[in-house]
Amino acid sequence: MQQKVFITGAASGIGRATAELFAARGWRVGLADRDEAGVAALAGQLGASAAVACPCDVTEPESIARALAALCGPDGSLDLLVNNAGVLHIGPFEEMPAAAHRQLIDVNARGAVETLLAAFPLLARARGGVVNVASASAAYGSPDYATYSATKMFVRGLSEALDIEWRRHGIRVAYLMPAFVRTPMIAGGRSGAMDRLGVQLEPGQVAEVIWRAAHGRRLCWHVGWRYRLLRALTEPLPGGAKRTMMRWVSGYPGKVQ
Repeated sequence: MQQKVFITGAASGIGRATAELFAARGWRVGLADRDEAGVAALAGQLGASAAVACPCDVTEPESIARALAALCGPDGSLDLLVNNAGVLHIGPFEEMPAAAHRQLIDVNARGAVETLLAAFPLLARARGGVVNVASASAAYGSPDYATYSATKMFVRGLSEALDIEWRRHGIRVAYLMPAFVRTPMIAGGRSGAMDRLGVQLEPGQVAEVIWRAAHGRRLCWHVGWRYRLLRALTEPLPGGAKRTMMRWVSGYPGKVQ
């Protein structure tokens, strides 16, 4: 039987690359995104036997339920959920509009919870798996990404908890921590960290790690050799040293101005 994967944020970037990879490897892919035209076009490209357009808003439970039913049917099952939908706003915390902070929390944090809740019965029937896309910014609070970073820490904590809770249902949970990825989400964005570290990852590289996470046993998956090396060097450091490093990476001054 053809395995099914439901991918949020599938119209572009990491989600699109992941959908193309899973479809090429024989899975039936549910393409979930607010961009209805985008998922319809991708479904047409991948073919009716490989993909289903599932337009939805991850902040609306009824919308997610309809999208899951389009892929799985009313009493079906789901082999894998890839929780990838997200938004990004960059800038000093106090200069960012309140609406931007709310959108980050609604989509990145609440959207992940709503999708997990809606998908749970389908995943439990299949004894399936979940891959949540967090971020390298979930390792330590990131200046100019404060609320975004906090939402990705939320995704990380949620994943760690559910990895334990959902084992009793036969559901495996993993999460990814990619650094900057060349996607439309960061197009035009600038920050000290982005300038210093560069954009080193392509969506296809992240998609390959999602594939490995879906078939592996690890909980946390770091993406990109540069980031893996940085984590290996900095993880043993005390908190003060990590703070100093993050201040240097982001370009923020060390003293009150």
